[in-house]
Amino acid sequence: MNLKLRGHHLLCLKGFQGYGYDENFVRNMKYINSKRKDNSTTITLLDCPDDICASCPNLKNNVCEDETQNERIIAMDREVLKKFDVKKEHNSIELFKKVDEIFNTTESVSKICYECMWHEKCLFYQKLLNNR
Repeated sequence: MNLKLRGHHLLCLKGFQGYGYDENFVRNMKYINSKRKDNSTTITLLDCPDDICASCPNLKNNVCEDETQNERIIAMDREVLKKFDVKKEHNSIELFKKVDEIFNTTESVSKICYECMWHEKCLFYQKLLNNR
């Protein structure tokens, strides 16, 4: 299976614990989170709507909420993506190991996670805060 994921969603998946915008979004997020843990899964990296966004109620006409919010999210994606080769498919397990190596301090995710509405519930972000 190949998943298409935007850059910042690599971090979201690390911290996901069942919260979301609505039931459909949560169900899809759980599905994708389980698939990304399968060694046969590959991931294509994007800076635009992906397999997670497909079930987001905030996505309208391929834009997240509004142009300002959409631009902020693309900037978050690009901050993550500059650490990876975006021209190739990645083995999911190997990719998420790299995510752990690269994004291992609050400083390493400050431009990405700081203004996120989920950072207080995000297991990934909370773990980084507790490891200070």
